[in-house]
Amino acid sequence: MDHTKKTLLEQLQINESEIARRKHLLGFTEADAEQLLSCKRLVAEHIDAIVASFYAQQTAIDEIALLIGDADTLSRLHSAQRGYVLGLFEGYYDLEYVNNRLRIGMVHKRIGVEPKLYLCAVKTLKDTIDAALDRYIEDKAHFRQVMVALDKLLYFDTTLIFDTYIRALLTEVELAKDKVQSYAQELELKVSERTRELQELSRHDSLTGLFNQRAMNDLLRRQFSVAKRRNQAFTLVYFDVDGFKSVNDTKGHFAGDEVLRHVADAMIEVCRENDVPCRYGGDEFCLILPDSTLEDAQIVCQRLADKFAAKVSGVTLSIGIAQAGPDKFVEPDGLLHMADKKMYEAKAQAGFAICA
Repeated sequence: MDHTKKTLLEQLQINESEIARRKHLLGFTEADAEQLLSCKRLVAEHIDAIVASFYAQQTAIDEIALLIGDADTLSRLHSAQRGYVLGLFEGYYDLEYVNNRLRIGMVHKRIGVEPKLYLCAVKTLKDTIDAALDRYIEDKAHFRQVMVALDKLLYFDTTLIFDTYIRALLTEVELAKDKVQSYAQELELKVSERTRELQELSRHDSLTGLFNQRAMNDLLRRQFSVAKRRNQAFTLVYFDVDGFKSVNDTKGHFAGDEVLRHVADAMIEVCRENDVPCRYGGDEFCLILPDSTLEDAQIVCQRLADKFAAKVSGVTLSIGIAQAGPDKFVEPDGLLHMADKKMYEAKAQAGFAICA
């Protein structure tokens, strides 16, 4: 809700009936208003002295002096306080009077006046007015009646000012709560996103970006279940880089890493959407080919060899292929063993051999 479209009176649902009820609760009557009105001229004559005395006492308090800050601000406060004190003795306390008091409460909250400091100021003001009127009102019975009426009115003002003060605090709490909730949601999204990233990292090889051995074992079992349920064949390709240790020893590990990245690039280039390229470990790689026979896998492997040869000269691959299904299904571990065995058969031959 946009509170700026409503007055403080509307926001706090204060109308003439509510004002009358508050006066009744405090015992503030028309007679009290008349007592205060009777002193209007006297207060106006001595208003500057009353305000000066009030601020002399207030600025003696370090916390208040710090809030006021400078001479210009103090001058503006003198002017505002003159209006406030004169308003106490106008004799009528209607919606306009109440709205003015509500705004005072809002201003005090905005500039950071704590309740204890405000209450201290109210007492100081009452004592200051009390001392001033005591000097100039000869009829002491009348003086006491005036001070009782003033006491009630200051209580009335204080309830209004604290209504806005408390409302402002509650608004701040709600805003802070909204910010915390918003921050919590953002944090939750970031944590969720980071968790997904970590999960992805835990399933992928950091050098090549291919699925790692852990992910491959999981995906191989999933593909096994799917193929068995659908009575489909699927193949597993297992290969390594021939003489990879020699590449590392003679050209350095950086060159060796480049070779492995080129292998990964070649695998990704020949893979279909559902194929699963994996780095099994070191210079060993696997390729899971769903809905694929040995003949299909051999075509893929030849394309893989050609792609890699175009990227890296003088280095070859030894490739083994094993098939499961559609009639006989070898368990995943057994299929991996079969493909590994075929790879070693290929390694016994000249470069880029493919054994199935």
